[in-house]
Amino acid sequence: MKKNLQRIIQVAFLVIFLILVVMGKPQIWMGLFLIGIIASFFLGRIYCGWFCSINTVLKGVTWFKKKLHIKNRKLPTLLTKPWVRFLVLGLFIIMFIFTMVSGKKLPVLPILFTTGIILTFFFHEELWHRYLCPYGSILYLPGSKSAHNIYIDPEKCTNCGACRKVCPSKAIEKQEKNHEIIKGECLVCTECITTCKQQAISYK
Repeated sequence: MKKNLQRIIQVAFLVIFLILVVMGKPQIWMGLFLIGIIASFFLGRIYCGWFCSINTVLKGVTWFKKKLHIKNRKLPTLLTKPWVRFLVLGLFIIMFIFTMVSGKKLPVLPILFTTGIILTFFFHEELWHRYLCPYGSILYLPGSKSAHNIYIDPEKCTNCGACRKVCPSKAIEKQEKNHEIIKGECLVCTECITTCKQQAISYK
């Protein structure tokens, strides 16, 4: 039931995003993102897992690739460098400030939307979520300090690794006896909760 509700919310916000882009009012979406930043301090990166239009489409791309048995290519080493993440974030902030000051409309959101889709056709979603998405970079800090997030119970975890395989941002790391979630990288997409047969993962 929760997963169905999540899908409905994701599709609804994708439609809202597309309508705003067509209407030429993507700045309204930035207002929603600001709310997402605030919410991340309390609920984790719930914006990413439930409301982000790019993430919703990337899920579709990944599903499509699985159906056609398209394998992911190895992540480009250059694009996974920390400085690349900060560079993309810096350019995003500069363009945002420019549009606010000058009043000129730059297709920043459509460009990000298209870039995420193209990259995910060739590589695992991790490349976009963890290394290139400026939204993710902004939400990393509040997400890491969040009061609530997805948690793996070490007493129940059998270290099978099923959760790690389905995590779109590779936010789950293997430890000696169990797995742990990197809070700042977790999208709160709940894929790991659905997959875990030991019911060791929960949102709390």
